[in-house]
Amino acid sequence: MKTIFRAVAPLCASLALFAGVAHAQDAGGAEGQGLAASAVVPARLSTSDRAWVAKIEQALNRSLTFEAHIQQIDAEGKRTTGTVWMKRPGQMRLAYDPPSPLLLVASQGKVVFRDNQLDQTSVIPMDRTPLGLLLAQHVSLSDGVVVTAFRHEGGLVAVKLVRAAQPGDGSLTLVFYENPLALRSWSVVDAQGRETRVTLSDVHPGADIPASLFDLPAQPED
Repeated sequence: MKTIFRAVAPLCASLALFAGVAHAQDAGGAEGQGLAASAVVPARLSTSDRAWVAKIEQALNRSLTFEAHIQQIDAEGKRTTGTVWMKRPGQMRLAYDPPSPLLLVASQGKVVFRDNQLDQTSVIPMDRTPLGLLLAQHVSLSDGVVVTAFRHEGGLVAVKLVRAAQPGDGSLTLVFYENPLALRSWSVVDAQGRETRVTLSDVHPGADIPASLFDLPAQPED
């Protein structure tokens, strides 16, 4: 079971980058709008490829709760560590270690991203981030999701995903060890083309997580 949770934990961990997309969109970022208009081209999957995608989907659906330590490297090469907690359906918390001022909490259909240093809070609908895919009651890598690239070689399996309706929101790439099925690396590219990579350690599947961890930070008034 531990290898299954290895495959899931970092998928949620770097959703803070997607919160950065909200800042660009709020500022009228034309780059994101241009990407959104781009056509999504599905990968040509063989029968074997589709079987591997199904295995990954099944592994994600077996994962209900976990706690893990993460290490994140952003587009500028900055390294940040933290802790992620997840409880499906619909709840996740990512707290970066000091001195980082960043906190991300997902609950009640929202992703709330808090920067305490700047005293700024961003709110994104959960279904506008990969988190909406991964925290669903049932995780699907085909319903509303497009596999745009797939590779299986050298003992590794890689799959790249975008949302069919909002391709400009970014892409999510997962690279797994083939046997046992466990995540080797994970990256996300945002609407401005910036990439962030995440690894994890000290995984605790089935963790008993207090409900208070998923209380949303104070949000800006409309």
